[in-house]
Amino acid sequence: MRFAIIGAGLAGLTAAYEIHKADPTAQIDVLEAGERIGGKLFTVPFASGPTDIGAEAFLAARSDAVEFFTELGLADSLVSPSAAKSQYFAGGALHAFPAGGVMGIPSNPPAGAQDTAFDWTPGQDISVGALVRRQYGDEIVDTVVSSLLGGVYSSTADDLGVRASVPALAAALDQLAEAGEPVTLSAAVKAVEAQREAAKTTSETRPVFQTFKGGYAELYEALAEQCGADIHLDSFVSAITKDGEGFAIKGGGEGTYDKVILAVPAPTAAVLLCDLAPATAPHLRAIKLASSAVVGMRFDSSEGLPDNSGVLVAVNEPGITAKAFTFSSKKWPHLEARGGALVRASFGRLGDEASARMDEDLLVDAALDDLLTITGFDGRAAGLGEIFVQRWFGGLPAYGVDHIATVSAARAEIAAVPGVEAIGAWAGGVGVPAVIADAQAAVHRLLG
Repeated sequence: MRFAIIGAGLAGLTAAYEIHKADPTAQIDVLEAGERIGGKLFTVPFASGPTDIGAEAFLAARSDAVEFFTELGLADSLVSPSAAKSQYFAGGALHAFPAGGVMGIPSNPPAGAQDTAFDWTPGQDISVGALVRRQYGDEIVDTVVSSLLGGVYSSTADDLGVRASVPALAAALDQLAEAGEPVTLSAAVKAVEAQREAAKTTSETRPVFQTFKGGYAELYEALAEQCGADIHLDSFVSAITKDGEGFAIKGGGEGTYDKVILAVPAPTAAVLLCDLAPATAPHLRAIKLASSAVVGMRFDSSEGLPDNSGVLVAVNEPGITAKAFTFSSKKWPHLEARGGALVRASFGRLGDEASARMDEDLLVDAALDDLLTITGFDGRAAGLGEIFVQRWFGGLPAYGVDHIATVSAARAEIAAVPGVEAIGAWAGGVGVPAVIADAQAAVHRLLG
């Protein structure tokens, strides 16, 4: 049986690996439009050692991901972060994040907030911003909540639906309504906190986050080596059409394929499915994408850099262009052991294309200037030994209101075309474990 997988990012490589594991005789072609594998995972060979410029950690609390990495032979490469905490920058000053809560939403309303009961229908959705503004006020949304969500989703709280971006909170709201209890934001957050505490006492203790000692290249290279696929780079696919009982791919691949998996962003999938499943287009095109840029910097000295894991920046903070800084050498002991300081500056949120498209010299200057303003650390004086700038145009899907319903509708249309699946962060959710699980589930559906 012949399989074509469009895209050699984490989703596509995982799908290839799962197919090969289930059927070692399968012929698998992975067609990648770019010049490298890995997608949004990108490890750069700094002189000081491999450095992730894309995603840099995964949710280790997901045991399925840890088991998958162990299966790949990568268990000894997993490392845990230090105890350093992150801060947020708002009103021209650094602040510690409040303890507890959910994505910066505290369980107790701020002074003066009117957290009154409201109508909630189980299954409904609302933006995180609208919900928290109504119950807790604007300030907490624009400072704490949006800075945290911006670091994860490259979107503000107003751009993100509760159900897709903070699912535990949506579930708690549903449970309160179903139980006939008053539905308030504080009660829902307290319910999530209680569930979290209960989980701590009934499950194995493991780090919340981990990463790979040699960067994410260890993961995507292991998948490429073990997936049994022929990986074709610079293979731009422009169309997929039905060819008898199989599928023909224009611009890549040869002959007819029995099964096809699209591991590409939602708008790209909409274009490629226009002949096979045209009704998917409105759903897939409704999923917006956020662009971003990352400036990786290695300094000769770390003197003066705060002993924190990083800083997230409030929305519309005057004079600041960056949305976040990760002090990688403070966050990860294996990076600190290299000496000096490794810092990542992140730019861009949904709707803000300007910062992601800034001239490279201006982007680096903005990173250094903002770092100095926020922390007092003078990167120029510390000695800027290495720089790498990576831009991610349309790199992250925005999980807006009704995102889950949108994905469900798109997948229902795709399911009407036997032999075709579409996977990726737009469908499976944010984060490495979610993308892996989504790819595995799609392969299981495809193989029956």
